[in-house]
Amino acid sequence: MAKIAVDVDRAVARRRTRGGPGRVDARLLAKGDGWTVEDVVCSCGPRDRPYDEQHDHVAIAIVTSGTFQYRGSGSNGREMMTPGSLLLGSPGQCFECGHEHGTGDRCLSFRFTPEYFEAITAGSGARAAGCAFRSLRLPPVRILSPVIADACAALAGSTDVAWEELGIRLAARAVQADHDVEPDRSAISPAAVARVTPTVRMIEAQPATDLTLIRLAREARLSPFHYLRTFESLTGATPHQYLLRARLRAAATRLATEPARILDVALDAGFGDVSNFNRAFRAEFGVSPRVYRQRRRR
Repeated sequence: MAKIAVDVDRAVARRRTRGGPGRVDARLLAKGDGWTVEDVVCSCGPRDRPYDEQHDHVAIAIVTSGTFQYRGSGSNGREMMTPGSLLLGSPGQCFECGHEHGTGDRCLSFRFTPEYFEAITAGSGARAAGCAFRSLRLPPVRILSPVIADACAALAGSTDVAWEELGIRLAARAVQADHDVEPDRSAISPAAVARVTPTVRMIEAQPATDLTLIRLAREARLSPFHYLRTFESLTGATPHQYLLRARLRAAATRLATEPARILDVALDAGFGDVSNFNRAFRAEFGVSPRVYRQRRRR
C-alpha cells in the first residue's frame, strides 16, 4: 500500500513543480475483447473545478488511494470515494468528480462493454433491467475484500496478473454487493464532510497508528457520536471497521508481493500480536495469511 500512496504523492509533487491545474493520467494495463483496465492517477485538488463527463462503458473503479466526491446523473448529493470503495458507472450516465477536501487520488479502473458485462453477470439475478448498477458507490465491505486486496497487490508489483479473471471476479462481486448493500440516504452537511474527510486521509496515511475514535473525533472537531454517525454515512463503515480493513489490505499486499515474515507483517500493520492478526485475516479473506501468501505466489 505504501507504493500505491507514493505514486499519488509523486503526481501531486509534479503538479506543484510545474504549476497549473491538476490532471488525470491513465495508464493502460491490459485490454481484451470487451474489457480494459487502467491505472488512473489524479492530481486534482480543491482549486480545480469539477467538470461533467459521461460513462461510455460499464465502469467499476477500485479506489486505492486518496479521496474525492463522485456525483452521477439521477442521484441526490455526492458520494465520498475512499480507499477500498468501488466507483460504479452505467453506460450513458453523466458524472463529475470533485476534490474539495484533499488533493490526489488513484483508482484501478475496469471498463466493460455492455455486451461483455451482460455475458459475465448473466444469471446473477441481482441486476435491474436496463442498467448496470443501482448505486454510485460500494463501501469497503467484506464481500469485496479479497478481490480488492488482489487488485492492490497487482498495482504494488505482483507479477503474472490475470487481469481478465480479476475483472470478472470484481464484476460478479460488485453486482452482488450492489444488490445486497442498502445505500445510505441520510443527509450530511457540507461542513461535516469537510471536517471528517481529512481524518479518512489520516487513517490511510497512518493505518498502523493507534487512531482511537476519541482522537479522530477531536481532529474533526466533532463530538464522538456525531463523528461516528458522519463517518459511517460517508464511508459505509465505522471508524474501527474502516481502520481494520485498511490494515488488512496493507498486510495482504505485503504478503503477496514481499518475502517478509508473517509476524513482521502483522506487527507493521498495527496488530498487537500474530494470533489476533490471524483471526482478523481469516475472517476477512477466508484463509490464513500463510495460505493466502501461498495461493498468490502460486
